[in-house]
Amino acid sequence: MHPEASFPRLGALWQRLGDALFTSDAVQRIRLQQSALALALMLASVLVFFYAAQVVGTPSTSVWLWTGLSLGGMAAMLAAIRSGWSARFDDAALTLPQMVLAISSGAAAYALTGPLRGAVFPVLMVVLIFGMFQLRPRVVAGAGLYTLALFGAVMWWKSVDEPAIYLADVELGHFLMLAATLPAMSLLATRLARLRDRSRRQRVELAQALSRIQELATRDELTGLVNRRHMATLLEQERQRGVRSGRPFAVAMVDIDHFKAVNDQHGHAIGDEVLRNFARQAPLALRSSDIISRWGGDEFVLLMPEASLASARTGIERLRGRIAATPLAHVSGVPIRITVAAGMSEHIAGEAVTQTLERADRALFDAKAQGRNRTVIA
Repeated sequence: MHPEASFPRLGALWQRLGDALFTSDAVQRIRLQQSALALALMLASVLVFFYAAQVVGTPSTSVWLWTGLSLGGMAAMLAAIRSGWSARFDDAALTLPQMVLAISSGAAAYALTGPLRGAVFPVLMVVLIFGMFQLRPRVVAGAGLYTLALFGAVMWWKSVDEPAIYLADVELGHFLMLAATLPAMSLLATRLARLRDRSRRQRVELAQALSRIQELATRDELTGLVNRRHMATLLEQERQRGVRSGRPFAVAMVDIDHFKAVNDQHGHAIGDEVLRNFARQAPLALRSSDIISRWGGDEFVLLMPEASLASARTGIERLRGRIAATPLAHVSGVPIRITVAAGMSEHIAGEAVTQTLERADRALFDAKAQGRNRTVIA
């Protein structure tokens, strides 16, 4: 086998391994990767702790008990996230419980490592920074208070129990260092939370702007219906789908009868309202899969996927009946009643969409010539 040919297979194998460990769900994958990182950090801390314990002569029972509780606790939380059990909580990533475990583990290591206890502080700062990026400021402040209270209690206890190693002046200095550092962490967490909120708002605003741009590109501004350009795209997509599936579809050209007379008699503002009223009523008479668009002026194009002429005509007749039965209220008190004419055609395999539309347009012309308010099939 050529060497390059093995790369895609290795990539696919790596992808399957990643999915097996971290799942293919994007959100769950991030949670698991963060927890795996926390577990790796705990493992590194264990290695440092073993070295410190060997140097100071910490009893092996204490060393293994600390290791089992620390690594076992982190592994259990990783398993809870991987199984989906943690999804029942608001903090599905179990960030706060992992922080509490790591802080508690750090306090125990501080009590067991004597002269080398200062090595705990860098790891403690990493744990707090990790939480600062994940949790709300109030939660980070609570974790800081827990850290200060727990380490303060351990420092006091060890300064009484082993005063030769845990000198009271040194422990007071350590405590004051924590007391000065933790509020600063809370302030940074507040700042980060504000930045996250601002970034979230900007993403929402950007998504709304993009949605609006998309709507303007595909919708008619007056009626809110699909516009001509987008309908042409949808018709071509339906033609291609029909080539693959062999299923028919129908189109109809629909025109409001005597619309010019409405404009001349009542004004263009009322004419626009007539168009909007048609746009509101038409979808109520059609299937959810049918798509109607404003083609231009008072002319509309209706796309009826997977519909024969017989079933499509039933939909058109429902549409004509609803429009005729739903007059537009007028300030004069006299309702404006309108009717529509329609020309229909079924797409023939092999022809272009423009040809299908031309046949429907000729049928619409015949419907008008025959007196309007009717449907003609091409």
